[in-house]
Amino acid sequence: MTMQIYESSEDYLEAILIIASEKGTVHSVDVAEYLHFSKASVSIAMKKLRENGYIRMEKNGELILLDKGRVIAESIYERHRVLTDFFVSIGVDRETAAKDACKIEHDLSEITFEKLKQMIYEGKA
Repeated sequence: MTMQIYESSEDYLEAILIIASEKGTVHSVDVAEYLHFSKASVSIAMKKLRENGYIRMEKNGELILLDKGRVIAESIYERHRVLTDFFVSIGVDRETAAKDACKIEHDLSEITFEKLKQMIYEGKA
């Protein structure tokens, strides 16, 4: 991870990225539904993400990832996908694998993550 921010902020940024790729546009209500958080909690988080330059909010309420927010979101989402694939490859069902990946994706060192990626996708450790 190139930038250090709170795990919850990483989750919000990742959610914005995923929702945008699925729906095209993202609003706070979409993030609340996706993460199963209250609209009030999401509103507070979006304000902090805006103030710190990770997202922009359009006049219509659409959330847009800014460059530094996108870098973090893409990094976390890649970790999520790789870890989920790994857990599935060792026999864990996809739903459990995805839940476990969420728990680990924020804390894994870059070195360990890169080695895991090599092992999974290139067949070498």
